[in-house]
Amino acid sequence: MKNATATKLQLGEILQQRGIITAEQIQEALSHQNDGGHQKLLGELLIEKGYCAENDIASALAEAYGVPYAQVSPKICDPNIIEILPREFLGEHCVLPLFRVYDTLTVAVSEPANVFLIDEIERISGCAVQVVCATAKDISATLQAYMPASNIFVIDDIIDETGLDDFTLIENISEDISNLEEVAGQSPIIKLVNYLIYNAVHENASDIHIEPDNKKLRVRYRVDGRLYEKIRPPFQMLSAVVSRIKIMAELDIAQRRIPQDGGIHVMVGGRPIDLRVSVMPGKFGEKVVIRIIDAKRMLFNLETLGFSYDNLKLLKEKVHSPNGIILVTGPTGSGKNTTLYAILSELNNDEVNICTVEDPVEAHIPGVNQFGVNDIAGFTFASALRSLLRQDPDIVMIGEIRDAETANIAVQAALTGHLVLSTLHTNSAPGAITRLIDLGVAPYLVGASLVGVLAQRLVRKICSNCREEYEPPAAVRKIVEKSVDTSVKFYRGIGCKKCRNTGYLGRIAIHELFVPDGQIQELIADNAGIKKIRDVAIKNGMASLHIDGLHKVKAGITTIDEVIRVAACED
Repeated sequence: MKNATATKLQLGEILQQRGIITAEQIQEALSHQNDGGHQKLLGELLIEKGYCAENDIASALAEAYGVPYAQVSPKICDPNIIEILPREFLGEHCVLPLFRVYDTLTVAVSEPANVFLIDEIERISGCAVQVVCATAKDISATLQAYMPASNIFVIDDIIDETGLDDFTLIENISEDISNLEEVAGQSPIIKLVNYLIYNAVHENASDIHIEPDNKKLRVRYRVDGRLYEKIRPPFQMLSAVVSRIKIMAELDIAQRRIPQDGGIHVMVGGRPIDLRVSVMPGKFGEKVVIRIIDAKRMLFNLETLGFSYDNLKLLKEKVHSPNGIILVTGPTGSGKNTTLYAILSELNNDEVNICTVEDPVEAHIPGVNQFGVNDIAGFTFASALRSLLRQDPDIVMIGEIRDAETANIAVQAALTGHLVLSTLHTNSAPGAITRLIDLGVAPYLVGASLVGVLAQRLVRKICSNCREEYEPPAAVRKIVEKSVDTSVKFYRGIGCKKCRNTGYLGRIAIHELFVPDGQIQELIADNAGIKKIRDVAIKNGMASLHIDGLHKVKAGITTIDEVIRVAACED
């Protein structure tokens, strides 16, 4: 314990000399050293209390023990050397082999003081060991990126381990197969592509990115809105992998100079999954993005979408309006279609005729007549909407209002006894007014037809497995308490295996519901500025995206950083 105490003091002194923490903060951390029944390390306590970051601790430890500090990443790691140590050993002890020069192995560790660990690495590897200090987070992220890739040529083992027996492709492949198709049809390539799709579905990824670089190939998944690297297959496999995906999506494998789009239907775990494929030629080869549409994971219930009590009550009232137009706004990937589907499910019954025009139809809703546009055939949103109005609809959903013709037809439909639902790309709910006017709709028609506008964003939820309370900077607490008018407990995720060390798991929407009253309708008809309309709406009780997000911070659902990232304060 004497050496441990000396190390703690040295670590604290280094951090204090660097101006990262104060002596008072060190004493405050040490006073909680035995909380919870077991002694915690000083570095852990300082990170928990938010006094410094994990990389600050790692850098100070490196100085304390006289070893280099490195911010490791897949770019500085030799993937061929990782398997010099058993996988279980790497994960259990948070060790990352970086490279070997002759008989000297350089490894990254998060605890450079553990001489027993270093001796064990030397024994297993048979090499002299050179240690560098890195954060556990960086080591784990790099291991995640490379460890699956090390078995790329024995992909059968990966398939057996993950149990892909319940993966079925629904496809129609022509009889005439070229040489390239034969390569793409070889078992390892098929199993690699299946593995990527299967894992993406089970990790709740929304997209798969297959990206070629200069003699490199990486595959990334988008999970909870953020990309992370999954594996790095050999670059030589690119052509065969892309061709396999093209065959599955019924695209032209001989055409590599123009973008192509297609679709794939697969069965995973006995349920259908739709995949949208986009192939784009680049400098080093074709880049592929696969959008995963899992209808089972789409929530078609307004109560499960994270609405506040007041917003949910008001929205339900407005969606039952006999006519008018209701818009959902937000950037791409903010969950607009999910919200529209939930509204349709709320309205769906045997007494109404609901028709949709979408590009494409993302999920089937029993009892709703759904139509997909086809721009090549001339079946656009505008032409489909004109035809749809002759189908005696009560409720019409338009996937997106993109042009002046669609906007004007939608408004006219709303004024002639139909309830119209659609989406727009605007930054705020009141901003939909300006957008419709820019598309050529007369201001007085916008005011007369608009029932409500819902703006939304998606924020990541704190991982429930590693959530902890912490104290933010005083300025942040002051802003939050002023906005939500109450004492707030702040939470964050410290990172664990369940959330891939991000501290977040899953997403939830924050909302801004704008419902024009008589005063606002007059302002719209008079073509008033959007700021004035927004100010009046907030004065009349509209909660902005920022405020709704802060209420979710107060509830311990998300973090203040997430709210600021997607919804800056405009109030």
